Amino acid sequence: MTAVTDQDPTEHTGRPKDTARGDDRRADRSPGEHGRRGETAAAPERRDSHREREREREHERGGDPRGTDAVRRGDRAGRGDHAERDRPHGAPSEAADCADAWDDGLIARRVNETDGAHQLPAVSRPAPGGPGAVPLAYDGPLRARLDALRELVGLSRTRLDNGTLAEAGRVLDEAGARRRLSGRHTVVAIAGATGSGKSQLFNALAGVTISETGVRRPTTAAPIACSWSDGAAGLLDRLGIPGRLRRRPLQYPDVDSQLRGLVLVDLPDHDSAAVQHREQVDRILALVDAVIWVVDPEKYADALLHERYLRPMAGHAEVMFVVLNQIDRLPGEAADQVLDDLRRLLDEDGVALGEYGEPGANVLALSALTGDGVGELREALGQFVAERGAPARRISADVDVAAGRLRPVYVTGQRAGLSEEAREEFADRLADAVGATAAGEAAERAWLRNAGRACGTPWLRLWRWYQDRREPPTGRLPLRVQADEEATARQRVEQAVRVVADRASAGLPAPWAQAVREAAVRGAQGLPEALDELVAKAGLPPGRPPRPGWWPVAVFAQACMTLVQVVGGLWLLGQIIGFLSPNLGVPVLLMLSGIIGGPVIEWSCRMAARGPARRYGQEAERRLREAAAGCGRARVLDAVAAELLRYREVREQYGRVTGAGVR
Repeated sequence: MTAVTDQDPTEHTGRPKDTARGDDRRADRSPGEHGRRGETAAAPERRDSHREREREREHERGGDPRGTDAVRRGDRAGRGDHAERDRPHGAPSEAADCADAWDDGLIARRVNETDGAHQLPAVSRPAPGGPGAVPLAYDGPLRARLDALRELVGLSRTRLDNGTLAEAGRVLDEAGARRRLSGRHTVVAIAGATGSGKSQLFNALAGVTISETGVRRPTTAAPIACSWSDGAAGLLDRLGIPGRLRRRPLQYPDVDSQLRGLVLVDLPDHDSAAVQHREQVDRILALVDAVIWVVDPEKYADALLHERYLRPMAGHAEVMFVVLNQIDRLPGEAADQVLDDLRRLLDEDGVALGEYGEPGANVLALSALTGDGVGELREALGQFVAERGAPARRISADVDVAAGRLRPVYVTGQRAGLSEEAREEFADRLADAVGATAAGEAAERAWLRNAGRACGTPWLRLWRWYQDRREPPTGRLPLRVQADEEATARQRVEQAVRVVADRASAGLPAPWAQAVREAAVRGAQGLPEALDELVAKAGLPPGRPPRPGWWPVAVFAQACMTLVQVVGGLWLLGQIIGFLSPNLGVPVLLMLSGIIGGPVIEWSCRMAARGPARRYGQEAERRLREAAAGCGRARVLDAVAAELLRYREVREQYGRVTGAGVR
């Protein structure tokens, strides 16, 4: 059996004096030792004050935890300050002479009831011998995942609420904090329900009684830590375990060398009636590198254990031990049956079992009371600690859990983005809003009208001029119609923006879909006014439409037909008034040629002008469509595309966090 020392004096320089522990240690000492130290009861109070001031000064200086002063303070704290009180004033301290010596500290106040007849061996002071704390180093893939998670959180802060990113932020903080601490130690917590025997197992692994056991519930009120090597002070400070609850077993190389680097923490009952006990369990379970779940034959299927802890921690199977304790209470093959049922429950919880060489939870059966199976657990723990991979595996599992919780806000399994079809539809809707088609048709009619005016008969043009003069001036009705058209155009623009936002956000997670819609709405502000300005600028060009090459010929032919009509008419008029000799054939023929030829030329020009007029109208429509599409692209589509690009970037980062690509 190995004896147990109090905390490493190099690991907690500012621990206050524990009077109760000093009294217990005095009770454990021999009568002769009490005689030699009888004077300590009458020591002046000023020495206590001096020691307290010395601790405070050292704490403020932040000195080397392995220095002489730290060892002196640890020695005083471990012995209840008796050695300091026995030392004559001005004499050198014993701890100062042996700076690397371990204090005997608080030897277990009582041994296990089964070993009560055995006498605890005398406590020696071997040098720690272990190296100091070396920071933990993550491998390349884990560092890449952590960097990707940090980048992912940074890119998402403006799109996701703090509650959604809280778990990812906590994982990053804990990963950074753990990396700065010792990489040579593995912190393993022993957790279990009331009466499961976890404290008894804790004592069995340590070799002596450290954590109190008994029928009173809850027995363990505060977490107790036992470290098998030095350099674990930072880890225990991170867990918030005070110095008075830190222990060190006196290791014999041939017995406990396999557990070197292990930091074992006995937790309160996770189903304790005391709320603060459950809070301590939840807090420490989030910080340790691994956990040993201790269950008993009565509560191994407890719904609280499986639903609150094992199922949510299924992704941490590689850093998990599940121990069925108290198998000595099961007769015959009942232990194997209960163990098989426990494995079945763990499989239903999603906990991978480390069987046949596969990574997963290690499931064992033992009896901490009789020691049956404890050696197997000790061997498994020794191999687990020697690998020194538990901290990184725990952080990797935490990253997996955080990524799993973030998956709904990054991945939906649907194709997302703005298709070319949606872009064209948006451009068409804007073109309809600005009346691009109507503008093209108006340009075509204008070209035909211009051609008709140039190539038509003078009499027809005169009639049209007369009809235009007879039309009433613009009244209230056209103004009202124009206002209605503007309102309709604005509604069409808003409808076009809503449709393209819905198309772009389809298939996106809710936060990013909302961001896309908001970007589209922001870009649509002032879009109708901008389109109105574009209509004025990109409408019909000033002046007359361009004329094709055959136009002058047609104009000249129409003029000739008109001249023929005039000549024929004058000739006929001269014959009627007797100025010319009668000859009706020639003037009538000339007049008929002009009367028939003019309309024929006008109709021919109109047929020939349809093609150029249509092209002219299409060009006007295209120009207006492009102007409207460019305005909509600059104001709406670019903003939507920027949000989609940000989403694709964070999705790629999320794929790096998970270690695999995502759709």
